[in-house]
Amino acid sequence: MKAHVSWHHGVSFVAESGSGHATIVDGAPEHGGRNIGPRPMELILMGLGSCASFDVITILKKQRQDVVSCDCILEAERADAVPAVFTKITMDFQVSGNNLDQTKVKRAVALSAEKYCSASKMLEDAGVELIHRVTFRN
Repeated sequence: MKAHVSWHHGVSFVAESGSGHATIVDGAPEHGGRNIGPRPMELILMGLGSCASFDVITILKKQRQDVVSCDCILEAERADAVPAVFTKITMDFQVSGNNLDQTKVKRAVALSAEKYCSASKMLEDAGVELIHRVTFRN
């Protein structure tokens, strides 16, 4: 896996994935940014939610669960000192579907957290407390 990050202007950058997808990354206005893209730490949080959601949906499809929507709402706490690393992240999977087996949904989230999500494991190994919740929506 590869990526390429090029300085654009001020404290904004173009980040391109090895698969050819690009996004603008920018610093906060108080650090000279122009607010034209997500912050670097936001990208880490977005990557975590995407990685875990990929697992959850894949597991539920294999279990033939009729999922209509799955949103992962993340909230992170950061250290007060520099480096301001993540200390705690809460992930709330909000899932809806037709005749969902709630036990299977909860198990899919647990499997992602405990076994499959590389991003979760990497952050946990770095000392970040991860909390996973499931909310069922109609």
